[in-house]
Amino acid sequence: MIGRRSLLAAAGGTVLGGALATGTARADATVAVNPGTSYGRWEGWGTSLAWWANVFGARDDFADIFFTTKSVAYGGRTLPGLGLNIARYNLGACSWNSVGGTTMTASPNIPRFKQIEGYWQDWNNEDPASSAWNWTADATQRAALTKATQRGAVAELFANSPMWWMCLNHNPSGAAGGGNNLQSWNHRQHASHLAAVALRARTDWGVDFATVDPFNEPASTWWTSTGTQEGCHMDAAVQAAVLPYMRSELDRRGLGGIRISASDETSYDLARTTWNSFGASTKALVSQVNVHGYQGSGGRRDLLHTDVVTTAGKKLWNSETGDGDATGLTLASNLCLDFRWLHPTAWVYWQVMDPTAGWAMIAYDASTLQPTAVQTKYYVMAQFSRHIRPGMTVLDTGVGHAVAAHDTERGRLVVVAVNSGAAQTLTFDLSRFGRVTGGTGGLVRRWSTLTSGGGDLYTARSDTYLNGKSLSVPFAAGSVQTFEIDGVAV
Repeated sequence: MIGRRSLLAAAGGTVLGGALATGTARADATVAVNPGTSYGRWEGWGTSLAWWANVFGARDDFADIFFTTKSVAYGGRTLPGLGLNIARYNLGACSWNSVGGTTMTASPNIPRFKQIEGYWQDWNNEDPASSAWNWTADATQRAALTKATQRGAVAELFANSPMWWMCLNHNPSGAAGGGNNLQSWNHRQHASHLAAVALRARTDWGVDFATVDPFNEPASTWWTSTGTQEGCHMDAAVQAAVLPYMRSELDRRGLGGIRISASDETSYDLARTTWNSFGASTKALVSQVNVHGYQGSGGRRDLLHTDVVTTAGKKLWNSETGDGDATGLTLASNLCLDFRWLHPTAWVYWQVMDPTAGWAMIAYDASTLQPTAVQTKYYVMAQFSRHIRPGMTVLDTGVGHAVAAHDTERGRLVVVAVNSGAAQTLTFDLSRFGRVTGGTGGLVRRWSTLTSGGGDLYTARSDTYLNGKSLSVPFAAGSVQTFEIDGVAV
């Protein structure tokens, strides 16, 4: 209990049950943080660049907003920088040139800002120094990439689709029926394009990609010729054929240190299916398994972790996720489920800026391409990304509504909790730690966001105190709170 100390205000966390997926809050509950069970060192938070960076990539204010923890002026207010440190660069599949009278076939439904220009534009010459390659392409997204890496971000290279001319129907949005669309005689060429860009990034852009993923939701069948974005279905057999080329194309360019990630399937369950379809030699090529979080609160996150991390000894990232809830409550709830069951070492939001307000952290107008409102989701993201930082050790909480991470060097424990239901008090039991002192007088710093609006938006307060090795805090309905507890040693 807080005891004689008074807590002046509350905002909150998400209280999900201990099951894999539950959407109801519980009555007043206790969360026991267990330093004896940990899930690796946290690598960080990120976003894919792609569309938003194709529009706003040249702007320094957005680079600071997303890739630093500075306070940044925007729209008449000051935003807390999100401190993202992972930038996923989307190698484009489009170009508007003609090769021997052949041109790209574009979906009638894809907007221009979602058409990302690729570099290898003429299949007749694979030499990146030749005129078949256009290294002035995609300037705005490249600007966002370099700005992010200059601010300390780790970079990953991925492709939504192979170049249009590598596709069976020359349409980088997909095949008419959603089937395989990468020409079999271009398996190596797809890998070559990626590897050539990785080398160019190192030599000319000042960017060293840590990983390369040649796929994006490849087993999904919704990539069709009338789609609204770039995409390409590649079944597991096609993926297994491309991956050896990916390794050899990187190696022959002296890029042996760049690891391969795969397969960026759309859901936890589909990621398991694809991964377990690979033979041992294919799995050996993959250093990091990427999965997308679009299964929401469903799916067997725990089994994917077992297959990938426990059994295969690979890294596991949630490399892309998003949702249409502008309040951020869905984001916080699903993120907590990831920490509870998936145990990734990195977490990446798809588009931090988007024309659809629900999907955006900062929205923009699709017709004018002008930025607009900051969504509550932005402040919810800050509750996590500004406090659980790279290098911290993720600890077990035993519940799906609270996350804990320990900074050994600073002796700091960070706890983020979410209350998705009615108002309640959460008690955080820290008795398993050897030492817990807090700040002066047991002070615990806290930040709170009320997802329903009209209240706290990442509001900082210094009004919360430990009671021995325990911390009890009222949580408003639909709230997220972050606590930094100093003087904590295992």
